[in-house]
Amino acid sequence: MLKLSILLSAVAAVIGSSQASATPAAPAAEEGSERQGLLDLSRQKWLWMAERDISKLEPLFHPAAHFVHMGTTMDRAGELDVISTGRIHYKHAEISDMSVELIGDTAIVISRLRLVAVVGGNEVTNPFSVTETYVRQDRRWQLAAMAFTRLLGE
Repeated sequence: MLKLSILLSAVAAVIGSSQASATPAAPAAEEGSERQGLLDLSRQKWLWMAERDISKLEPLFHPAAHFVHMGTTMDRAGELDVISTGRIHYKHAEISDMSVELIGDTAIVISRLRLVAVVGGNEVTNPFSVTETYVRQDRRWQLAAMAFTRLLGE
């Protein structure tokens, strides 16, 4: 029984090392830098949205992007339109927590924030968890989806 256990451990070690060499991981410093860059990009996006800077948002928003709000879902053109016309004015996002998960050429940024916005002429403040999905194309990140989930009891 002991010999079988040792043999299985050896086989597992060989399989594990061959899988590790087949899919090398990015160096920790490089991945940390990439994560920080995505967090910075997300923060910058909130500023561009507050400033209604469509010239910066257009290249950031992927052509197939979708935006899920509390009461509607919009495509890229719809989101750019509500920002440029001021129908939704994202005045300020007070971010309390952010994380990023890298999955190949996809990144998921999750932010916990308190959003001050003007919607339909009324200023509203809501606590949200916002999930942003970015895809890397031509060595740059583009926002492919953004979903707002209102946090209850906050």
